[in-house]
Amino acid sequence: MGEFVRLETTDGIGTIRLERPPMNALNTQVQEELRAAAAAATADPEVRAVIVYGGEKVFAAGADIKEMADMSYVDMAARAADLSSALGAIAQIPKPVVAAITGYALGGGCELALACDWRVVAEDAKLGQPEIKLGIIPGAGGTQRLARLVGPARAKDLIMSGRMVDAQEALRIGLADRIAPAAEVYDAAVALVRPYLNGPVQALRAAKLAVDGGLEMDLNSGLAWESQLFAALFATEDRREGMAAFVAKRKPDFTGR
Repeated sequence: MGEFVRLETTDGIGTIRLERPPMNALNTQVQEELRAAAAAATADPEVRAVIVYGGEKVFAAGADIKEMADMSYVDMAARAADLSSALGAIAQIPKPVVAAITGYALGGGCELALACDWRVVAEDAKLGQPEIKLGIIPGAGGTQRLARLVGPARAKDLIMSGRMVDAQEALRIGLADRIAPAAEVYDAAVALVRPYLNGPVQALRAAKLAVDGGLEMDLNSGLAWESQLFAALFATEDRREGMAAFVAKRKPDFTGR
């Protein structure tokens, strides 16, 4: 659907594929094509889950530094919000989303991975936020999503040192969810999302909204948000089917309605 990013759908899984050799650098065009792919995956009812994948060699090694090198404060002030929201569009896909990471996920590439619900990481992959070495900080969610995922102290360590972590450390600190051999990363991502493909679409959407939205609220507000989403599901056909199947001791046949 774009020059560097495309959405491919097979058996209910939409794969957002990055193809900008050699390192899938996230220039402005790639950012906007990611936004478009996220919108397409959101709108397509045939897409039940999403995999973000950079290919067999590299996930994404960061933003396009050559594009940014000559930008002024005024230039970046006009662009920064769009950069953040382009990756935020991935986070807002109301379906299960997993990053399948090979090679490097650095800078903007790591931020793209952080925008996903889970991360399957190749055994030899490297992840990190090295922006500090360029005299800047992460600007597309890295300081916020990383801290929420691994805690503020570990996030400060990674962001302020700019160091890379390997797959084992990423798993240990919660930055990765599964590790697989590099040649099997995509298949491992498929295995992770496959259980959701025939699930209750509206309930899965509500679960993601409840968790992600609740993280932005105090506890009482989060509980109220959860209650609202919970009650709304009683208007769905899948809720009726799920409870009827439970009472009848049979497997539910969810339709996504």
